[in-house]
This record gives sequence, structure tokens and C-alpha cells, in this order.
Amino acid sequence: MKTKKSYSFALWTSSAIALTVMVSVVLLVSIFSISISFLYLAIYSVFVFIISFLIIQFRVQRFVYQKIEEMYKKIPFFNSEEFSNSKFTSDIKTFSQEMQKFAKYSDLKIKDLNQRENYRREFLGNVSHELKTPLFTVQGYILTLLEGGAINDKKIRNRYLKRANKGVDRLISIVKDLDLISKLESEDMFLNKQPFDIVRLTKDVFDMLEIKARKKNISLSFDKSYIYPIIVIADIERIEQVLINLVVNSIKYGKENGRTIIRFLSKDEQTIIVDVKDNGTGLSENDQKRIFERFFRVDKSRSRQQGGSGLGLSIVKHILEAHNQQISVKSELDKGSTFSFTLEKYTKI
Repeated sequence: MKTKKSYSFALWTSSAIALTVMVSVVLLVSIFSISISFLYLAIYSVFVFIISFLIIQFRVQRFVYQKIEEMYKKIPFFNSEEFSNSKFTSDIKTFSQEMQKFAKYSDLKIKDLNQRENYRREFLGNVSHELKTPLFTVQGYILTLLEGGAINDKKIRNRYLKRANKGVDRLISIVKDLDLISKLESEDMFLNKQPFDIVRLTKDVFDMLEIKARKKNISLSFDKSYIYPIIVIADIERIEQVLINLVVNSIKYGKENGRTIIRFLSKDEQTIIVDVKDNGTGLSENDQKRIFERFFRVDKSRSRQQGGSGLGLSIVKHILEAHNQQISVKSELDKGSTFSFTLEKYTKI
């Protein structure tokens, strides 16, 4: 068992003092020829040693305690109240270990703050750009009508107003998506959970997006024929939005004459997995790590031409997290992507 450094210091110092006193007494006795019992001399030396040890240990411990207490109070990471109420140890090694923990904690904090700052800066830049593009579009068409004299030409006026209206629609879409994400993040949105057939809902989504898929000759189908319903419990409107966003995403980045396939797998007795698979352009490993970030686009110029707010997959992730479910992606460049998410099975009580 290792001796505390303050005890070790007090022990050696007290021994030196006791030895010095004993030698001094022996010399005095020898010089002045005084007779004294060796037992008394030994008892006196032990007494000097004990008193010296207690005084030195107390003073050293008190000094170290005061210095360390000051450091505890100056560093927010440590709880000075817990420190002062607990039994003090002057073991510098223990304090050194705590300081190392504090250094690691501070380093992680700094890295986290830097990441948050970079994310905030990038997010603000993306929001600014996404809002600025449709705003300038609307402004451009309206100014052309007002200042260019085209407002009197009914044909041109209607064409420009329709284009300006598209810009307004995109602004509204971005604001609605941001509002939805904000509510989901703050847990301010009520989820109306109820049992429903996920197969039936998926068929409805296919019907809804059939025209959009037909423009690129992309087929929407299941991996097999599902004769029996698969009942899950969730907010049907939100899960419909999840399916729409994922299928629309597969159409946007799908190849001509491609396909989007949805399949259902049983993970366990309480959970099913929904796979949305396409044979589109695919994603790189770096893009897969960031694909669920707000406003993240794989090919920014191409993505903006395709339309949308750039928030679709971020909304999907937030909706599923609000249901305490998960989503993941597996992808290969030029081979396609598979988005997989979980849902809770409905079990009758």
C-alpha cells in the first residue's frame, strides 16, 4: 500500500527532528556529565516524534487543501461544495487524475463547440441561400413587370406571375419544412398514433406518385405480393410523409427506366423493417454520413434543378425519431441506395 506523500513527508521530517533532539540531548549529557535514563530519553524522543509528525502533517495537509480548494472553486467542472463536505485527501495523485479528466472533458467540450459552430455557420449559410434564390426570382419577375412595361401585356404578365408564384410556393415549402423540423426537435408536435396497414398505405403512395415516376419511366413496386395486411402503430399522416419523401427521393435521383422497390421484413416480434430500394445514382461513403442533415445536397446544382427544399430526408429522420424508431442508408455509387427504417408492430392486447 502506497503512503500518501504528505504522510511520507511528515514521517521523514518528524524522524529527523526526533533524531536531532535525541543526539542533542546525548551530547548535552556527555558534556555536562548528567546522568539520565536511556528509557526516559527514548520516551522523550518518541514524544517529540509524535508531536512533530502531527503538527507537520496538519500544516502540510491544510496548506495543500487550501490551494486545491482554490483551484476547485475556480474550475466550474468541479463541485466545490461536494469537495469541502467530503473527507479531504492530500494525495496529489488523486487530484492529478481529476485534472487529467478535466483536461479531457474540456478538450471534448471545445471540439463539440467547434462542431456546433461550424454546423450553425453552415446551416445559416444554407438557409440564406435557399431563401435568397426564390426571393430573387420573385423580385426579378415583379420588377420586370413593373419597370419593364410588360405589365400591360396580358400574355407576358400571366407567364411572369406564374413563374413568380412558383418562387413563392418554394418559399412556403421551405418555411413549412423548417417549422415542421422545429416542432419535431422541440417535441412540440402531437403524434396521433393508431394501428394501420402499412402495405395499403404504401400502395396509396405509389398511386399518388405514379405520374411523377412515369416521367422518367421508373417503376414503383413491392419485392413480392403481400396478400395479408401488415399492421403497425404510428401516426399514419407522418409515416405517409416518410414514404412520400423517400419514394420522391428515389425518383429524383433514379435512372431513366429504373425501379423503386419497397419490401417489409420482420425484425422481431415488436418491430418491422421497411426497405425503400432504388437503382439510381447512389451515394459515396462521405455523403452517406451527412445525407440526413438539413439542406445537405449531394449535387447542389442538380438538386436545385430537381426542386424541393433540401429538407426531405432530415424531416424523415426527425419523424421516425419522434416515434422512437431508426433510419439508415446503404448505398453504392452508380448502383443505387436502400433506405431502411423501423416501425412498431401492432399487437392486440
